[in-house]
Amino acid sequence: MTEETNTRASRKVRVGVVVSDKMDKSIMVSIERKVRHPIYKKYVKRTTKLMAHDAKEEANVGDTVRIMETRPLSKNKRWRLVEILKRAD
Repeated sequence: MTEETNTRASRKVRVGVVVSDKMDKSIMVSIERKVRHPIYKKYVKRTTKLMAHDAKEEANVGDTVRIMETRPLSKNKRWRLVEILKRAD
């Protein structure tokens, strides 16, 4: 086996804001991105909400967090919490 086939593909990492922490060991993270409109050429905000696994239940609403892609943990959970970048005020 060569080294190239042995290495694992890098997982996606996203930064977003926690919008819900009411679930048990789960958080809902809102990720905002800017997309250029094909006709008007202006940038439009697009929001994606992802469910992430928070095993220690340390993230709260308003925290800026980093999440990483992982294997399916439940019906909707495919991400896990890596770190909390900034706490909510």
